[in-house]
Amino acid sequence: MNFQQLRAVREAIRCDFNLTQAAERLFTSQPGVSKQIRELEEELGVQIFVRHGKRFVGLTDAGAAIASVVDRLLVHADDLRSIGRELSDNKAGELRIATTHTQARYALPPVVADFRQRFPRVRLALHQGNPRQIAEMVLAGEADVAIATEALDRYPSLLAMPGYSWTHSVVVPRGHVLDSTEPLTLEAIARHPVITYDIAFSGRAHIDEAFRARGLDPDVVLTAIDSDVIKTYAAVGLGVGIVASMAFDATRDTTLVARDASALIKPSMTRIALKRDAYVRSYTFAFIERFAPTLTRKVVERALAGSGTGYEL
Repeated sequence: MNFQQLRAVREAIRCDFNLTQAAERLFTSQPGVSKQIRELEEELGVQIFVRHGKRFVGLTDAGAAIASVVDRLLVHADDLRSIGRELSDNKAGELRIATTHTQARYALPPVVADFRQRFPRVRLALHQGNPRQIAEMVLAGEADVAIATEALDRYPSLLAMPGYSWTHSVVVPRGHVLDSTEPLTLEAIARHPVITYDIAFSGRAHIDEAFRARGLDPDVVLTAIDSDVIKTYAAVGLGVGIVASMAFDATRDTTLVARDASALIKPSMTRIALKRDAYVRSYTFAFIERFAPTLTRKVVERALAGSGTGYEL
């Protein structure tokens, strides 16, 4: 048994049993991938994949059990390499951050800039996706930390820690009736078309909950994952924008006015998550603390050593 065989199994599964794609990701040939898998099956004495002719079409029952072990072995192999690098040089390496567009665009720039000054020899990689994709990147060992508002606390294998709380704002063109409406209410907002986030992003669930609690069904005419897109269409009069307050910059968004909606829509919590059984390098602890100062290395290590499915301050 060797790591090439394990990687061949993992990539075949990730590529939906397409061995040509798996071979491309492993920088080898399709016959080479087939050979590695066949040799592992022969060594284990069981078939990992269900075959239809020469094609793989699924996992056997034994294969499903083997696949979970393969994932853990390869993650721990990466951890061993990380430990070796840590012991030889704890200020050099790579930090892979999986996050949403809103976090990458508005929350992370000062954190990343400060981190780069402290750790100039650490390469940073930002991977963007929706919250579910972000969680799965960390679980698969493709990213070291996940940062998002939704979903992260739903995965028992992740330690999801509270980073910071934030609120929403209503954005409208200058001179719009909501620019001067006092007090601003959900009823007043619901009289207009609404532009806001896709259901999986940026506290959208709290927006829907707020309207529903008042018996309102706003006309959501456009959804997006990008705050800048929402503001762009609000500026041309398509509807009233509802965005994360951090996404509004008065010096840049000069054609718009932002109205604070913190009293109308429940605040949201952005979390930062680690895989519970992953090795965490010193500079990763430093990044987490810069992102959320209450999450010191001692606090995070204590949480990682504990049990349960989440983390609360």
